[in-house]
Amino acid sequence: MGSFMKEFREFIQRGNVMDMAVGVIIGGAFTNIVTSLTENIINPLITVLTGGNGTEIGGLVVPGTTIDFGAFISAVINFLIVALIVFCLVKSVNKFEDAEAKLLHKEKAEEEAAPVPVCPHCLEEVKEGATRCPHCGGEIPGGAHAE
Repeated sequence: MGSFMKEFREFIQRGNVMDMAVGVIIGGAFTNIVTSLTENIINPLITVLTGGNGTEIGGLVVPGTTIDFGAFISAVINFLIVALIVFCLVKSVNKFEDAEAKLLHKEKAEEEAAPVPVCPHCLEEVKEGATRCPHCGGEIPGGAHAE
């Protein structure tokens, strides 16, 4: 079960999976805007312009048809709210990934920056515990140790 969860976490953390999820969510929210625009504004205007059901126009109400700007504005506001939430989610995921990368980089730097023993004669690097320097052949009393 542990390896399954690890694989699942790695799958989710891939950049293209997050991009796809954001695209699907934003696309779904944007679909509502387009649907509202066509059903509540464009279709009623087409009905009026083509001489649809009514001959009188009282404000924005045509007999049998209503131009509903409120529904369209509501869809736009819903889209903006969803987009803001997705943006905050992606920003926090990116921040988490950056922190994780910095932590891993720091751990690697600490491993790489471990002190290396040097020869007391020529100051060249030698292997831990070496009793003679491979560069100058000088004897290292007690073996080489990192300081």
